[in-house]
Amino acid sequence: MTPQNDTPLRVGPFTFQSRLFTGTGKFATYDLMRACMTASGCEVTTVAVRRERLIDAAGQSILDFLDLSKLTILPNTAGCFSAEDAIRHARLARELLKGLENPGANWVKLECLADKRTLLPDPIDTLKATEQLVKEGFTVLVYSSDDPVLAKRLKEAGAASVMPAGSPIGSGQGILNPNNIRICLEYLKENDPDYPVIVDAGVGTASDVSLAMELGCDGVLLNTAIAGAKDPLRMAWAMRFATDAGRLAYLAGRIPKKLYATASSPTEGVIAKSEARP
Repeated sequence: MTPQNDTPLRVGPFTFQSRLFTGTGKFATYDLMRACMTASGCEVTTVAVRRERLIDAAGQSILDFLDLSKLTILPNTAGCFSAEDAIRHARLARELLKGLENPGANWVKLECLADKRTLLPDPIDTLKATEQLVKEGFTVLVYSSDDPVLAKRLKEAGAASVMPAGSPIGSGQGILNPNNIRICLEYLKENDPDYPVIVDAGVGTASDVSLAMELGCDGVLLNTAIAGAKDPLRMAWAMRFATDAGRLAYLAGRIPKKLYATASSPTEGVIAKSEARP
């Protein structure tokens, strides 16, 4: 169900009611992961092709805990540190999901990381990989820094969605530079207001998600904020409500900020001092 007077989220050939994307990593158990996904209302979940063990030590497959009739898997090239590596893993994911007949086979969340300490994207290899994967027919969602110029270049290279980071992956710092996100939105949506911009990485709690949506972003992708919470299930619900609240606030249009007070009650027709009884 979409918020009042809203339209579904469209990314390439995909259409979704929920604007919250979640990940599959870092959960204590697969059962908890599944419960949190249900609570979040998400329709898309990422699976890191390089890092995720499809069969764990107990012989359980993560795919057995994902309702593939309701969820579209978004393969993720997390852990790749070059364009070549990311491209190879995107191809691998496509073959895997084709075998599962999941509609996510032809799209990918592209990550080309610069180093293991910051997990920031390498802008050169990210652009290079985007260009190649687009040529190969992928719907490419690109994890990027909040650099507006790079965001514009990635869109021009054919990215179906640019996904600027709010802050470093897993840091929980929230939206560190909302002004850059605003400029990214301005650059990416100029002459193309329906172009999807999804904040990816760094959110820590519900207010971070609401802020991203209030800025005008079309969605939020998160993982650690739910999986690492003291009560992941409650946080999943919080993120669901925060996404809808932020989106509604953006559509409603906030009042402008002012230096001085403005009375909430009308000033016309108030009782004059001379009219008041002694």
